[in-house]
Amino acid sequence: MNTLHVRSVPEDLYSRLRELADAHNRSLSAQVITMLSQAVRDEENRQAQARILTGVRRRRFKAPKGAPASLELLREDRNR
Repeated sequence: MNTLHVRSVPEDLYSRLRELADAHNRSLSAQVITMLSQAVRDEENRQAQARILTGVRRRRFKAPKGAPASLELLREDRNR
């Protein structure tokens, strides 16, 4: 298993991490690993959602050039 050393952790962040670790009955290292794992999963989900949204936007309907605007079509239909 690899080792990761983190330097210059602000005191307030360290205290909050320690409190979370204590609340979940984990060591500080286990708490940080759990949070990092969740953060990586969240980022992967955000990237997957962005890819899906990009695909949806590419397939979104676009009216051909010169086609009447929807407002014009509605007015024409109401005037019948």
